[in-house]
Amino acid sequence: MDVVMPQLGETVAEGTVTRWYKKVGDPVKADEALFDVETDKVSTEIPAPASGVLSEILVAEGVTAKVGAKLAVIRESAPQPPLGASTTSTAAPIKAAAAATPEPANRREKDGPGRRAGQPGAGEKLSPVVRKLIAEHGLDPGAITGTGRDGRITREDVLAHVAQRGAAPSAARAGELAPYMTAGADTESVPLNSVRRRTAEHMAKAWATVPHVLQAVEADFHKVEQARRAAGEEWKRREGFSLTYLPFIVRAVSIALGKFPRLNATFAGDHLVVHRRINLGIAVDLSFEGLVVPVLKDVPLKSLRQIARELNDLVQRARANRLKPDDMTEGTYTITNNGAFGTLVTAPIINQPQVAILSTDTIGKRPLVIETEGGDAIAIRPVGMLAQMFDHRAVDGAYAAAFLREVKTLIETRNWVQALQA
Repeated sequence: MDVVMPQLGETVAEGTVTRWYKKVGDPVKADEALFDVETDKVSTEIPAPASGVLSEILVAEGVTAKVGAKLAVIRESAPQPPLGASTTSTAAPIKAAAAATPEPANRREKDGPGRRAGQPGAGEKLSPVVRKLIAEHGLDPGAITGTGRDGRITREDVLAHVAQRGAAPSAARAGELAPYMTAGADTESVPLNSVRRRTAEHMAKAWATVPHVLQAVEADFHKVEQARRAAGEEWKRREGFSLTYLPFIVRAVSIALGKFPRLNATFAGDHLVVHRRINLGIAVDLSFEGLVVPVLKDVPLKSLRQIARELNDLVQRARANRLKPDDMTEGTYTITNNGAFGTLVTAPIINQPQVAILSTDTIGKRPLVIETEGGDAIAIRPVGMLAQMFDHRAVDGAYAAAFLREVKTLIETRNWVQALQA
């Protein structure tokens, strides 16, 4: 079976193999860790697609390959050498493709004219991501101590070296950033890591391309809070994590999208692609170093309990860099949850090519006017803001507002205690 470069997100076209856990000739089991891949969005561990013997490695560590490119071969059993053939070495040669990022000039000079990137030597210890950082900051790789496998220089090594010496960007970028990066004792140059850089590029493109419109509604989470109070302690004891507001919001959004399908869509030129499946992307912060958006798929088919469990699993694996390739694909609508930081209302940027994104902000106790049989009354209720950005090319304000009203109504009127028991 061929092992190929996985698709780690709709907008990712290539990845860098940063580590092989097996050598040629080693037995492998399906779903055990086979290699690590780093992209501009995420660094993750890739499992073996089948059991057998790793008979070939075609892309070496530190080499970048396109999505779908053949990286290795797993056979059911180790191939037998031809009769009379030498058995001194059974390891297949590693065919290291040339890295996409140009190698720094000082590295080429050190290696000499006869050595190329990907061949044995110092240059093999630099991944494309690391080469790019070194080139941007005009660094000498020989001056950086590598802490990676076999002394490989990692991205973190470069960033630590830059922070230590206070390096400014290279001349090519210095002019571009000069107004903001003036050197001095009271300034600091903070390079973007690959996840932050890719996030910045994607957000800038989305903001420049999409006509964003913001709408927001307040929702009374009283009925949700009743369910959390009724089941919260037992849930945490049984499941091992707290029952938050997010699963209830996800459930409400999935129901509302079924009634307003043009928001469960992607914009494609002169037409809208409306998706039958409702797959919700959940934005996850990576310790302030960027974010990833794993996808909870086919949400309407899941119970509230399933949603809560799978949400927690996705978030924990995202923060541990253990997402699988399939976790990052096929999203149709995105939810970002900023409420833990006390935000009142957030205007999020749409995750292109999707046409809408919902921000859930702080849910806190407030005095609220409610209608009773005896007339209006003031009660203390948990109230939170739901803010949606939508693509005005895809839908108009009335359609988007009606969707928000539906989400609000579901949160405020649904029997969530019963839904949690189903």
